[in-house]
Amino acid sequence: MTTTLPTDIITAFRSVATASVADAVELGGRRGYLSGSVRQMLPGAGRLVGPAATVLEVPSPDPAPPAHALRAIDESAPGSVVCIAAGGADVAVWGGLMSAGAVANRVAGAVLDGAVRDVEEIRRDYPDFPVYARGSVPATTVGRYRTVSLNEPVEMGGVAVRPGDLIVADADGVVCVPSESVAAVLEAALEIERREREQTALILESGSLRGGLEKHGRI
Repeated sequence: MTTTLPTDIITAFRSVATASVADAVELGGRRGYLSGSVRQMLPGAGRLVGPAATVLEVPSPDPAPPAHALRAIDESAPGSVVCIAAGGADVAVWGGLMSAGAVANRVAGAVLDGAVRDVEEIRRDYPDFPVYARGSVPATTVGRYRTVSLNEPVEMGGVAVRPGDLIVADADGVVCVPSESVAAVLEAALEIERREREQTALILESGSLRGGLEKHGRI
């Protein structure tokens, strides 16, 4: 089971861009954004926000199904984001059947440090389900990779992701917010967005990008 975050926190993060969230995490002295190689493949119904349920996959010739990933889909709390760490594997760690299970169990979305397949099927049958991955490839993991853990800390796109950390993702990419910093990061991100709205208004009014930068320090 993954951590359940208050509904108002989830709702608030859905209104904040990942760029602001990434900057807010960095104010706390750490990196939160995953490598740009982990990108939006299927946008779903909007910004993806939810606590991480983590799965680790490693190379293996064992022709076994991805048991820990299947457990994550079936057992995670509604609203969770299944995060599969596979070291950037050029195989599909997610596909159409897993998407069906995720939708049935009200999983919010999937973030994959690997590839996805059945993209046309997912887009057609589950248009509201978001998937972020390194790309798409038709190759299965069976006989190539196996899952070895569920809800243990993993590394994805250069960032440590722990079960229960908050995942925020949109067209710019994916950010991991440490669970103990969620409230502080939200407050900082909202302040960043407030200042950017003021800066945008000043730039449009004055016709000077540099003037906006001098006053607000954002670029």
